[in-house]
Amino acid sequence: MEGKAIPFLFSFIFLSLTVTFAGELHYQTLVLSPLPKPQSLPIWTQDSQTLSVLEPEQTTTESYSETTVSLQLHHIDSLSSSSSSKFNITPEALFNLRLQRDSVRVKTLTSLVAVKTKPTGSHVRARRSRDFSGSIISGLAQGSGEYFTRLGIGTPARYVYMVLDTGSDVVWIQCRPCRKCYTQSDPVFDPTKSSSFVGLSCGSPLCRRLDSPGCSNRRRCVYQVSYGDGSFTSGEFSTETLTFQRIRVKNVAIGCGHDNEGLFIGAAGLLGLGRGGLSFPRQSGRRFGRKFSYCLVDRSASSKPSWIIFGNSSVSRNSIFTPLLANPKLETFYYVGLTGISVGGVRVPGIKASMFKFDATGNGGVIIDSGTSVTRLTQPAYVAMRDAFRMGASNLKRGPEFSLFDTCFDLSGQTVVKVPTVVLHFVGADVSLPASNYLIPVDSSGRFCFAFAGTMSGLSIIGNIQQQGFRVAYDLAGSRVGFSSRGCA
Repeated sequence: MEGKAIPFLFSFIFLSLTVTFAGELHYQTLVLSPLPKPQSLPIWTQDSQTLSVLEPEQTTTESYSETTVSLQLHHIDSLSSSSSSKFNITPEALFNLRLQRDSVRVKTLTSLVAVKTKPTGSHVRARRSRDFSGSIISGLAQGSGEYFTRLGIGTPARYVYMVLDTGSDVVWIQCRPCRKCYTQSDPVFDPTKSSSFVGLSCGSPLCRRLDSPGCSNRRRCVYQVSYGDGSFTSGEFSTETLTFQRIRVKNVAIGCGHDNEGLFIGAAGLLGLGRGGLSFPRQSGRRFGRKFSYCLVDRSASSKPSWIIFGNSSVSRNSIFTPLLANPKLETFYYVGLTGISVGGVRVPGIKASMFKFDATGNGGVIIDSGTSVTRLTQPAYVAMRDAFRMGASNLKRGPEFSLFDTCFDLSGQTVVKVPTVVLHFVGADVSLPASNYLIPVDSSGRFCFAFAGTMSGLSIIGNIQQQGFRVAYDLAGSRVGFSSRGCA
């Protein structure tokens, strides 16, 4: 009997400690919202562009020689419904499509890490000018990407939707004549109708910045960008004028794609916001302080406006900053130092800073990415975090797994629940996530899932679901990334 009593005593003590520990955890309230209903994009014409939708919300402020023009940012789920039949899709199907795109996106990013890239040169110098901003619209209804902006290409400016991508550098757009072009929402750009379009020669400095520059029979620079899923864009490398509301940015190096296949159906092209030398922030250089920020609206159909801003005004006074880390093998991505994660106010003991460092070959590390939805953590870190969350959420009824999510709950019939807090600890910055950024609806039956996933790749990615509601500021000049809560207003 004594031999059985000792194990029972230890079990009782362990259970008591567990209950006591759970009682000391920090919790926050999650108001349960269903999956958003599919919405449509606003109808645009060339004569009624961005400016027409700003009134009366548009504000312009003067500060010395700088001007900030703020445009509303919209997530697709908050836009008014369209009568078009292409939006006749259920919330569940829309969410599944998002996860499918997310899987391809992660494959693309991890494949890029496997390729050693040659550092591109220094940024193009340009005179200091005014800050500017542009509206962002979620790409869910476009069939590609996650977030879009609408900007003008060429002279006179023709306005098109462009994917915003912090995970790539080259700016490109579909161009006539098309050898192969996918379907996009706006007419395909015709460079012969733009007075500011200039094709680059094979020996030009901008051409030499490309990872794999080519040369046509006419001695024109040729670019090609390939993505991890096999999609690509190729064509003539050129310079062109981009227009963001009243602000015109001249001589931006862009790819004029005549052969384009893959992910970007719906959008006219891509605005590369990466860290490399050919990205738009680097090309615009000191003109806009090498700074930009965005705030991604809550996908649960928030009606509050938010913005993407380029220039010194993009950085909030309330931001907390973490240094950008330099990966000498790949300069495109925004690497940050993640040192740990807390669940319920307690540091998860199984998560160490060493799990998130990149090695001498450039593998590993943590990046912040606008185009990935679900945050991926290297598998050991994810398992430790997940198990801590499961313990803290033991009061919630577990539900079946869903897609890549292995921790789900049946919250049907409830309107409010208490969930453990989650804090991401970066070097110099502790980012406390709202509950809606990590426990999300996945169907219409009341199933909610923990919106993180593990990855066998060494690369961890902070996705846009976790970034919702924060103003995320990319300060290339200061080599840092900032987070400001409630930054969308």
